[in-house]
Amino acid sequence: MFDRAPSRLSAIKDDVFASIVVLLVALPLSMGLALVAGFPFENAAAVGLISGVIGGIVVGLLSGCPLQVSGAANGAAVMAAVFIKDLGFEVFGLIVMMSGVIQIAAGALRSGPVFRAVSPALIQGMLAGIGLLIFASQFHVMVDDTPPGAGQEFGGVVNLWSLPLAIWKGVSMEAHQRAAVLGLLTIAAILLWRRFAPNWLSFIPAPLVGVGLATAVAAYFALDIKYVPAPDDLLAAINLPTTHTFGRIGEGAIWAAALSLAFVSSAESLLTATAVDAMQRRTPRTRYNKELVAQGIGNFLCGVLGVLPVSGVIVRSSANVTAGGRTRLSTILHGVWILLFITLAPDVLRIIPVASLAAVLVYAGLNLINLSFARFLWGQDRIETGVYAATLATVVATDVLTGIAVGVGLAVARLLYTFSHLSIRTEQINGMTVVHLEGAATFIRLPQLAALFETLPPGARVHVHLNELTYIDHACLDLLANWDEQLRSDGGELALDWDALHGLFRERARAAPSSAVAA
Repeated sequence: MFDRAPSRLSAIKDDVFASIVVLLVALPLSMGLALVAGFPFENAAAVGLISGVIGGIVVGLLSGCPLQVSGAANGAAVMAAVFIKDLGFEVFGLIVMMSGVIQIAAGALRSGPVFRAVSPALIQGMLAGIGLLIFASQFHVMVDDTPPGAGQEFGGVVNLWSLPLAIWKGVSMEAHQRAAVLGLLTIAAILLWRRFAPNWLSFIPAPLVGVGLATAVAAYFALDIKYVPAPDDLLAAINLPTTHTFGRIGEGAIWAAALSLAFVSSAESLLTATAVDAMQRRTPRTRYNKELVAQGIGNFLCGVLGVLPVSGVIVRSSANVTAGGRTRLSTILHGVWILLFITLAPDVLRIIPVASLAAVLVYAGLNLINLSFARFLWGQDRIETGVYAATLATVVATDVLTGIAVGVGLAVARLLYTFSHLSIRTEQINGMTVVHLEGAATFIRLPQLAALFETLPPGARVHVHLNELTYIDHACLDLLANWDEQLRSDGGELALDWDALHGLFRERARAAPSSAVAA
């Protein structure tokens, strides 16, 4: 059931207010993520904001989830950094265009819901790894330094390993101290605002408060630090594809990059849309294929302009829902406000300290590491915890694509093991053969199960416990039925615990965890 529909005028007012709140959240994150991706310092702010315009206006108009807000996202920004480092800026736009076409095709083929069939352990492990990468790289930027792992093999590990050096520079070297203080001031303001903000001001996003305070302090003391560059000509930040660029379309590495970007962007968008559905009842539930096509069109345009790819972002989407957004108008308007901001007020960007934006991303990176999910997973399923840990470690040590591949491989291996492993244990109790089946009783283990029954004497009394089974297929059920007839014809009996099996499945269904992506 949906919430009671407000009047048209009231809905418009709610949407306008929500769009301003989302704008305040999107500004610092959009600019900072372009720096994470490795775009040239002088163009980074404009690149991130142009992506925000496309995500707001274009994707917002076409979206299958009206209240979801799209824009530059943490996961895609880290992947962009890898693609730019390995393949170069000249083909980055082509990769994003191709990923958009793949998403459009997937939506047209009605495969949107398939992208949701991803292990929560894999997604959370990927996000935690991305969070560590963002934290490690942006901590160096927060002290006005360059991440030492930038452009290097195992760059994430290098950035993590060198964190003590960054701390030392921020504490002891005058050239870095001022930026470090502003970064810590930004994080402190975010934490304090979230904790102590009065209710009538709580709609103001904490990152904006942190960046605003740091900007005011830097301006008051005229600090000699790095500030966000804003190009006088917005077109200077656009990198249109060339004929030479399209000549590389047949390279396998470019196709691998486009497929991985399409997968990650689609999974993040659709899982975020699911979370938005769970947060509100103001709009119909997400149309996943339509959402996938909308994201693909947005990414195709981002690729044409050579800017960051877009996907549904939980931080902005939750801000939209919390602020009272009613229709897709709030999403579209936030994109319009960004466009007006970068065309009419670019000088505002030039007074924002880079260290403050980096601090916002340091905080955001840490928030991507969902420790409560990890603890829950450890208590519920140690194998899934292994998938989580392996994905996280591989993303940090190598790259996002390899991390996803490792996670998918482990998840598939676990699935194959689960559907092929069957443990059979027997014991004699008061003249009855008691059989305990644990695992999956499938046709693969049919010979093993048949061999057990063939050892039984005629007229045996058998009790088969099914409560430890995770699955039983028709072939095994048919075998049990045949042996039931055989034993009864010889004066024996076969007892099966069907009620215990049904109760176990009902219990597991109630205990199944729900999860959502935060980015």
